[in-house]
Amino acid sequence: MSAFTRTYRNWKHGRKFAKKGKGCRFVGRDIEVDGHVELGDYCRLRDRIMLRTRRKGRIILGDRCILSWNVVIEASELVQMGRRSGLAENCVVRDGTHLMYGTKECILYTPHIIKPVIIGEEVWVGSGAYISYGVTIGDGAVIGAHSVVTKDIGPYEVWAGVPARYLAHRTDDVPPQKLAEAQELIAKYGIREDRRASE
Repeated sequence: MSAFTRTYRNWKHGRKFAKKGKGCRFVGRDIEVDGHVELGDYCRLRDRIMLRTRRKGRIILGDRCILSWNVVIEASELVQMGRRSGLAENCVVRDGTHLMYGTKECILYTPHIIKPVIIGEEVWVGSGAYISYGVTIGDGAVIGAHSVVTKDIGPYEVWAGVPARYLAHRTDDVPPQKLAEAQELIAKYGIREDRRASE
């Protein structure tokens, strides 16, 4: 991407947000923003992203959040992501759905169930995952690809499946083989420094 294209896209898309922190980058050409959406500092958004709010809904992304291709976030009340969290391609996050139980009426005419979605800091959500209404995801959690998350997830837990279920903890009771593999990779490559830690 040329410097001109990068500058133009940052200017064009940056104007769509209710609040935009410094250093945000908009890599894609097609980013739809409808309603109240806030970005922290140094967020990175790729292509074909839809961020849509209804009524008094808000979408709030913390510093250095990443949204990959084809991400959809819809909020009628609140969807919030903590700093350094990311949604891989084709993820969907919604804080509401139609009422479907307790009535035979068509779901198009039933009331909405609306409950906030809170995604903690340093959370990674794999490709094609769906985060349902009323879910809280703890800091450092990892969600497997194509999972459907309908329950709260604790800090540093790994969940996957349809519906998503608990698989492991990232640091507690790690199997010896996995721990040895992790220690070998860290010894070989180290942990990258945060270039913007002091900002």
